[in-house]
Amino acid sequence: MATVGDMVHPADRVISELFERPVEQGVSLAFMARRGGETIAERYGQQPANDFQAAETVTAESTLLSWSMAKSITHAAVGVLVFDGLLDLDQPAPVPEWAGTEKSQITVLQLLEMRSGLRFVEDYVDGETSHCIEMLFGGTDPSFAHYAAMQPMEHRPGEHFNYSSGTTNILSRIVGDVVCGGDVTDPTDRQERVEAFLNTRIFAPAGMAHATAKFDEAGDFVGSSYVYATATDFARFGELYLHDGVTDLGDGERILPEGWSQHASTWSGHADDSGLGYGRHFWLWPAFPGSYACHGYEGQFIVIFPDRDLVLVHLGKTDVAHNPGLQMRLARLAELL
Repeated sequence: MATVGDMVHPADRVISELFERPVEQGVSLAFMARRGGETIAERYGQQPANDFQAAETVTAESTLLSWSMAKSITHAAVGVLVFDGLLDLDQPAPVPEWAGTEKSQITVLQLLEMRSGLRFVEDYVDGETSHCIEMLFGGTDPSFAHYAAMQPMEHRPGEHFNYSSGTTNILSRIVGDVVCGGDVTDPTDRQERVEAFLNTRIFAPAGMAHATAKFDEAGDFVGSSYVYATATDFARFGELYLHDGVTDLGDGERILPEGWSQHASTWSGHADDSGLGYGRHFWLWPAFPGSYACHGYEGQFIVIFPDRDLVLVHLGKTDVAHNPGLQMRLARLAELL
């Protein structure tokens, strides 16, 4: 941001605090704020060295991992199919493993709201208890959706909120089944078709020029966790929702159903640990009524503030214990920008 004489804009100070934090509090790799299609603040950091690579300077062209921000991209993929008339949110989810069981009444909407009733422990540390770690890294099942779909029922569908990466991967496979016509099981073929769908129906129209999705061994998009993109790409995804699914600052092509942003930001659950609300694969920030956000593990955020015509993006690596401080700084930036 520009300075006037010796005066530094208060937002610049907060951004500097983000990038100059003691390393034990976290590392900021990219920050971007956009309003009216213009970048009004931008900064990049340094990727620390690790056992696999040397330290690296992050730039505007660097693609960084979404982690669970990908869940919101899965919401967009579902939206495209709803827009095309190929998926009905209120109908039972088309999951083959559930045919003839009590799970067969779980709807697509209940999956989007994380209210399936399926057991799933979303833990990122304890590999002994975590279904998330087992699903993504344990090698138990080449199909992450199958792994999640086979978990037992603990609650009646629609009655209990449980944030679950497994739930999103069930949705991702449903997207793949619809895109592939339900009869393509070859992993390579499935991946190619779903990649083409994501690229032509979401990434390219939204202006996400560098976005890349990752797939499991069954050929399904790992919609819970794996999209690599630049800070600008992620900001443009936020802008797509800011303009209710219409590209090019609301003057282009509608690629999501009318009202899909309101659908995303409609309250459906509450997280006791963070105090945040949950919509449909987006988080809600109660301090900013009407705002909603994509969250990713260790401090990945796309936050949409409709009343401010503002999208904030933060990418980096912040321990869960320091996440509240990071969110407070982002909230302060929303007030200052």
